[in-house]
Amino acid sequence: MQSSHALDRTEISFDDDHAVANAGLLLTATLAERLGLGALVEEIVDLGDRPAAAWPGRKVMTLVQSMVAGGDCIDDADVLRSGATEQVLSHRVMAPSTLGTFLRSFTFGHVRQLDRVAEAALGRAWMAGAGPGDEPMTIDLDSTICEVHGHHKGGAAYGHTRVLGLHPLFATRADAGEVLHARQRTGSANTARGAVRFMGEVVGRVRRAGGTGPLTLRADSGFWSERLIGTCRRLGVAFYITVRQIHQVKVDIAAIAETEWTDIDYSPSGKAQVAETTYKGNRLIVRRTRLIGAQAELWPDWRHHAFVTDRAGGAVELDADHRGHAVIELAIRDLKEGAGLNHCPSGRFFANAAWLVINSMAHNLLRWTACLGLGVDGPVVAKTIRRRFIAVGGRLTRSARRLRLHLPTAWPWAEAFLLALTRLRALAVPP
Repeated sequence: MQSSHALDRTEISFDDDHAVANAGLLLTATLAERLGLGALVEEIVDLGDRPAAAWPGRKVMTLVQSMVAGGDCIDDADVLRSGATEQVLSHRVMAPSTLGTFLRSFTFGHVRQLDRVAEAALGRAWMAGAGPGDEPMTIDLDSTICEVHGHHKGGAAYGHTRVLGLHPLFATRADAGEVLHARQRTGSANTARGAVRFMGEVVGRVRRAGGTGPLTLRADSGFWSERLIGTCRRLGVAFYITVRQIHQVKVDIAAIAETEWTDIDYSPSGKAQVAETTYKGNRLIVRRTRLIGAQAELWPDWRHHAFVTDRAGGAVELDADHRGHAVIELAIRDLKEGAGLNHCPSGRFFANAAWLVINSMAHNLLRWTACLGLGVDGPVVAKTIRRRFIAVGGRLTRSARRLRLHLPTAWPWAEAFLLALTRLRALAVPP
């Protein structure tokens, strides 16, 4: 066992110009370069003569790579300026003060320009092999509260959760965990506010990006409305939407005969059954649950969970598919925990709206790196990708006019890292 006295005698100096913090950023930087993300930003985002308008591509990509590495505030971008870290990126790293001025220059129109960048990036990644092609795809729709502190955050308010914050809207791809679209909203916004238009934008974005297969929407009761159902029908999108327990829904559920209920697998301490009826011409599938055993005395009655759908198939199978809507919480968790959405850095609403879109781009860049580089089929926890492939220390040396990145020996995921880098470097560069 090593003596603690040896640790006490260890001298520390921050003086290595060749050290690389988060050397695994080479993976995401390679993919971003192959997709041409920086060039897309330069082409689309135009702040005119507003402050810090020059080189928007460098600024956005600095924020993206900072979030990929786990940065959750503007100052965290300074990590990219340490040692030789900038040399494993495909762009110049900008200072946090410049980034803050850049974000504060955004208006609603500039945020929509960033939306166009995110859409174009999605299309290029799908063209490179990360997309669903003509396979069926499920879109999960949800919102979350981004808690803030203080009284100088533009748009922050108390909503139904009684938490001070902003209330963004998300659409994610169920099987891959990608963010298909994100829209910032004020904290007092109703859950369904803007959802109809947002859904139209999501479907248009998916089709333009190359998703040609059947689409299905899953949403909770906060989005239940005739307008959203009508929009889904008009766009040819199947749907599962949870319904609220209003009086007529309760009446329809009560009218279901006991012989119609079918047992389904549930937890050992509970029992669940599924049945089907109709509500306003739509299939209404109901799952009822209750506890069994000692705790049943606390909640002895059935609790009902119902949703409307236009999908074909048996009630048991559709109920199981509908419950999969919970996977969107995993994507929201990855956006928040140890990443950009954990913090709304500006007092200006549109700066935070731009921050949200950039955060979703960083999230997707990690997903695409896992899919195209690591060959992972399905969502992976972002923290796992960071720990194994991004947060690895390195050192750059130069010999015979070539750079060499030295990484730790016996790194457990070295083989997967090298294979991912080879695959990403083989991707075709967009015109």
